[in-house]
Amino acid sequence: MDKIIIEGGRPLNGTVQISGAKNAALPILAATLLASGVHRLRNIPPLRDIRTAKTLLYHLGATFEEGDPLSVHTDSVDGHEAPYDLVKTMRASVLVLGPLVARFKKARVSLPGGCAIGARPINLHLAGLERLGVKIELKHGYVEASAKKLSGNHIYFDIPTVTGTANLMMAAVLAEGKTVLENAAREPEVVDLARCLTSMGGSIQGVGTSVITIEGVSELQPMDHTIMPDRIEAATYLTAAGITRGNITITPCIPDHLEAVIHKLEQAGMEFQISEGSIKSIGAKVIRPIDIKTNPFPGFPTDMQAQIMAMMSLAQGQSIITEKIFENRFMHVSELKRMGADISIEGNTAVVRGRSKLQGAPVMATDLRASASLVLAGLAADGVTEVSRVYHLDRGYERLEEKLSRVGARIKRVSE
Repeated sequence: MDKIIIEGGRPLNGTVQISGAKNAALPILAATLLASGVHRLRNIPPLRDIRTAKTLLYHLGATFEEGDPLSVHTDSVDGHEAPYDLVKTMRASVLVLGPLVARFKKARVSLPGGCAIGARPINLHLAGLERLGVKIELKHGYVEASAKKLSGNHIYFDIPTVTGTANLMMAAVLAEGKTVLENAAREPEVVDLARCLTSMGGSIQGVGTSVITIEGVSELQPMDHTIMPDRIEAATYLTAAGITRGNITITPCIPDHLEAVIHKLEQAGMEFQISEGSIKSIGAKVIRPIDIKTNPFPGFPTDMQAQIMAMMSLAQGQSIITEKIFENRFMHVSELKRMGADISIEGNTAVVRGRSKLQGAPVMATDLRASASLVLAGLAADGVTEVSRVYHLDRGYERLEEKLSRVGARIKRVSE
């Protein structure tokens, strides 16, 4: 098992290349199941979760030609079961449910269960599929879905759900008639999936708003699509500039995707120079405290809560961070406290009292974004920080230690 060792205390300066978005690539990989033929996907990040998704597609009968573009051959897909052994390692495996039911009128997908940061049930996915005419049965830990045909309908989500919106959009695109998804997720990754489905011949309106309208079509064509840049990776490196009082330019990126994060980092004292496709971030000598509440897009992303908390541990004053998306997303707090952070938790709110410095320490990652927060803290801390369980990092960050080394970090990966 690998760990990352960081010798902190150096401002970071330089340019970081941003990879393709994992959270856009996963549903788009699932969408290849909707049409027989050869799909070509560019800018697919070589991450652990992507490898899991490809293993699942291979299990269903797909084959691959590696490279950029990645070619996905789906003409031989004949399976309809996503087994527990694959789904348990990556919750996003449930995204094959909608495409399988849409194309084959049947699917058997293991229930994903909970995860480290919260339960994240799929009841909204299942209720939406039933509205499209799918019969849902829960047997022996599996969702068994079947339908004679899918018919468009009006579907209202009690809460916005990114994977639920994606799953229902992929199912509805091959349903008969019109489907309206109300209170749908507005995240850029949902928009990227809709662009992909439209390029395949789908008819989708309203993406990026809370009401998405899909006119079903009888068949789709294979896609040729480029995955959007990863906005959470981009925001993490912007925060790395802030916590180290450095100067980092990120490219490629879509600045509109980062408005909420940039707004808060500006409140903390950072400056930004924004151009089409790149952002230059300039850290402040004094980090000002800020208050944050996580919310669905276009609000402040829950996937950046841990990283901002690490930065606020060095702010000159008290910050209040409220987590409104997941019920168990403060597991990084105990590890940050090992590094000297002054943080107290009450319910879904963290009070962060800034300190003048953090101390390097051995810490343990508990989930993907917690891993990133500990690396950021280590970059700014006095002394040496050792982050173990970094396999979490590999789920969402491509060659993080290499990218940080190129902008001046003293960081290395070693095998324990």
